[in-house]
Amino acid sequence: MLNFKFITRILGFLLVVEGLAMLIAALVATIYSGPDIKPLLLSTLITSGTGLIILALTRKARKEIGKREGFIIVTLVWVLFSFFGSLPFILSNSIPDLTNAFFETMSGFTTTGSSILNDIESLPHGILFWRSMTQWLGGMGIIVLSLAILPIFGIGGMQLFSAEVPGPVADKLSPRIQSTAKSLWQIYLLFTVLETIFLWIGGMTLFDAINHSFTTMATGGYSTKQASIAYWSSPFIEYVIIVFTIIAGMNFSISFLFLTGKFQKAVKDEELRYYLFFIAAFTLIIFAGLLVTTNLGIEQSFRDALFQVVTIISTTGYATVDYMHWIPFLTIVLFAVFFFGGSAGSTGGGLKIMRIVLLLKNSYYELRRLIHPNAIVPVRFNNKPVSEQIIINVLAFFMFYFVIFLVSSVLLMLVVPDLPSSMGAVATSLGNIGPGLGLYGPAENFSTLHPAGKWFLSFLMLIGRLELFTVLVLFSPAFWKK
Repeated sequence: MLNFKFITRILGFLLVVEGLAMLIAALVATIYSGPDIKPLLLSTLITSGTGLIILALTRKARKEIGKREGFIIVTLVWVLFSFFGSLPFILSNSIPDLTNAFFETMSGFTTTGSSILNDIESLPHGILFWRSMTQWLGGMGIIVLSLAILPIFGIGGMQLFSAEVPGPVADKLSPRIQSTAKSLWQIYLLFTVLETIFLWIGGMTLFDAINHSFTTMATGGYSTKQASIAYWSSPFIEYVIIVFTIIAGMNFSISFLFLTGKFQKAVKDEELRYYLFFIAAFTLIIFAGLLVTTNLGIEQSFRDALFQVVTIISTTGYATVDYMHWIPFLTIVLFAVFFFGGSAGSTGGGLKIMRIVLLLKNSYYELRRLIHPNAIVPVRFNNKPVSEQIIINVLAFFMFYFVIFLVSSVLLMLVVPDLPSSMGAVATSLGNIGPGLGLYGPAENFSTLHPAGKWFLSFLMLIGRLELFTVLVLFSPAFWKK
């Protein structure tokens, strides 16, 4: 029987944590003497107060929990965080409508970056800071959740991490899960601080630099400016963001190896090499296309191509140009990048490079098996054979991902007038990217989308962020049987 009382207790504790994060945003509002001080303090009181009441009511909860409870908690954390995280927007009247506020907050916590705001600069500092913080917390939160919390529920955080990234990955940080989570947060914080310094040197205010570091390292893409990174028209700032976005899209265990001087071991990682290869290949294609079809010049064509490829493949979603104005071929190429995603063990969303590589390898080896039916040709990753179970899992994930993409694209056309816009909206939500195509391209947002469409895309953001199966298993009748 499901232990709902202990599930509720854990959720109550996490609401207290969310309330404390809101308090930090309230302190920022106080520094700038903004009109959002009271709304943020009230949001803190409601969120933490609710959490404390739950903790008090469930103090005698039976501390027994299993896999099913774990799946429920993982899903409900993001839903509850988004509902309570909407309070600062609603109470400050920054986004008075619940649908829009929930969409914005879910987009934040899932590090999607899609927005309904049409005048970001008008928001007070505390609200802007909270908006960026939702992404920073959500970015590392999913990894730390799987590594540090799920083992308590009997799921096995490190085992999940190992299953997602075949090869010697689990031992790259620490054999202890708590130490691993701590190391991840230290790396995450270090890169956030370093990027803040570089962006500040590049001309951003300290406030803007902190906010953009939050949303870069989370591969989220929220900006404090309506024009996003294009607001500064600074090659230096763009290159800084390119570098840290590439880092954010890497497996954080690889960053750990680089930081500890184990360069040879890091550069041998197969997923890292493919990740950089795909970035280089797509950048070269788009760079060549821009040189032929525009008058931008060599450096700007290269920078625009590299920036957009990096921000899309890492699922960050910043914008410096409107790629909807490129020739259709280049837009289609960039849309293909929507389905790649960052590395496993990164803050990026999408299919993940590792899955794509395994799929390509398995397809190639399947051709070889047809020619040599008696040959044993195992798929290898990082020079280690990959179990058949992992291959089956990857194939199932691809099937579910694209079936959901196709069905959702058709369903969204009930409220979206054209197919490209619908496909772009679904792809960007499912991949946690941010900008889409057509009506929801990088120069537009989702403010005009029908409320039903916003709730639907919010759901897609959730299942995309939690790797599909975590959420979809809750809809299985077998899951609820004793």
